[in-house]
Formats: sequence, C-alpha cells, structure tokens
Amino acid sequence: MVRKLTLVKGASQRGSLVYGMRIFDQDSVAGVEDARVSLADGTSGRVTMHLIEGSRAQIRRQLMQSIDAFFELLDEQ
Repeated sequence: MVRKLTLVKGASQRGSLVYGMRIFDQDSVAGVEDARVSLADGTSGRVTMHLIEGSRAQIRRQLMQSIDAFFELLDEQ
C-alpha cells in the first residue's frame, strides 16, 4: 500500500543545494565568474562562485566556516 506524504505544520522547508568544487594548482586561477542555473519555470538564477586559497587544511577550515555562515544567514530570513 502506498502512503501519501502529508505536510506537517512546522516542518522544515525543502530545497535543492547547487554546489561545485575543484582544487586547482596554486596561481593557476585567473578569475572566477558567476554560474547560471536554469529553473523549471523557464527563468534563470545566479550562483555566486567563491575562491579560497591555501593549504588543504586552510581551505577546509575556511570552507566549513563559510558553510556555517551560509546557514546562519539562511536561518535569519
């Protein structure tokens, strides 16, 4: 038997996270541009790309801080 999903009052909003990551050799990145996302309704959105430089440990630490800050800002909305 298939059960239908029901919305629960106070349930968290669902979403799609668009994310990409790649490490390049030091000093090889000349610039970073915004990425475009095509939406189901025919419009498009923009995803800001970021550049973090340093050792693997420094990059990881900064990335984790950035992720935490992103969700803190999202929770304030």
